[in-house]
Amino acid sequence: MNVTPEHNERIARLTFASVYPHYVTKVEKKGRTKEELHQVIEWLTGFDEKTIQALIDEKVTFATFFERATIHPNAELITGVICGYRIEDITYPLTRQARYMDKLVDELARGKKMENILRG
Repeated sequence: MNVTPEHNERIARLTFASVYPHYVTKVEKKGRTKEELHQVIEWLTGFDEKTIQALIDEKVTFATFFERATIHPNAELITGVICGYRIEDITYPLTRQARYMDKLVDELARGKKMENILRG
């Protein structure tokens, strides 16, 4: 599946605040916690709980969210398919970072061990 410029632009315009509740619902529905979700987000982005809430309140776009993030050096170890896209084949950095987040949330919801999710 090819990632189009239109797809990349749509990802950039999404607000983190609009997607975050879906992340919470997904992980809690599968018996994981919001705290574990925050641990995953902090690992990927460097954002602590206070910063995550500030970004939600500010209604930042994914473009701004990932511009401000300090992406973990091991994020490149996140591979596989999410939303029909093979992560390692995505060349546009913002879309790849958004898919990293999706993949981590998916792994958390599927019950994967935290040390494996965090590429320990």
